Amino acid sequence: MGVGAVDRPHPVEVAGLLHELTVRLLGAEDVPQALDRLAAFGVQALPGTLRCSVALIGEGGPPTLAASGPQAQRLDDLQYASGEGPALEAARTRAVITAQDLPTDDRWPELGECALAEGVRGVAAIPLDVPRSAVGSVSFFVQHPGGMDPEQLLTAMALVNQAEVLLAELQRRQGLREGAAVDRAAGVIIAQRGCGVQEAYNVLRDTSQRLGLPREEVAERLIGAAARNA
Repeated sequence: MGVGAVDRPHPVEVAGLLHELTVRLLGAEDVPQALDRLAAFGVQALPGTLRCSVALIGEGGPPTLAASGPQAQRLDDLQYASGEGPALEAARTRAVITAQDLPTDDRWPELGECALAEGVRGVAAIPLDVPRSAVGSVSFFVQHPGGMDPEQLLTAMALVNQAEVLLAELQRRQGLREGAAVDRAAGVIIAQRGCGVQEAYNVLRDTSQRLGLPREEVAERLIGAAARNA
């Protein structure tokens, strides 16, 4: 093995990692919590990783960010403040971006001094794509020169690919829950007002627009108020 190489993961170990990741992410309450769990799991699963950070960028809003902890936080902050870096390039190009020695990499000279100060040498940024929802990346910052071992990189890619499937499933489940809440709230309105189905949904829509809140949140509040008054 080369400089900085680590023990190669056995296929059985990789299978175990994928299983554990599945359990952790599908047990999350929502996507932001799942991203937190993905970052925490990433730094634990790949020895030599100082930091695992996740960025998920949807339409019309700021990116959703998660990280394994405060170590090397300044490096991520600088990357997003400048709009340049391996994580953002991976998200934009949909390609795996690696650096063997980030402090001397001339692609992102503004990150070099910060990376050196934070003890980060190599990085692997892997695209993260949640269909019809958002794009982003998962970055693994490593402490040894030479970047991530090729076998570890394959493991990291497998974890991220699995995470894409799991995040899409979480979003599907969340959509079903939100749809069920809207339907229940419409039923409450029908019972209270004696109106028709379409009018009940129109009330929800108009209230949502007036309050500047998502329709699902208005529905949850209405259901909660009806339960308290029952």
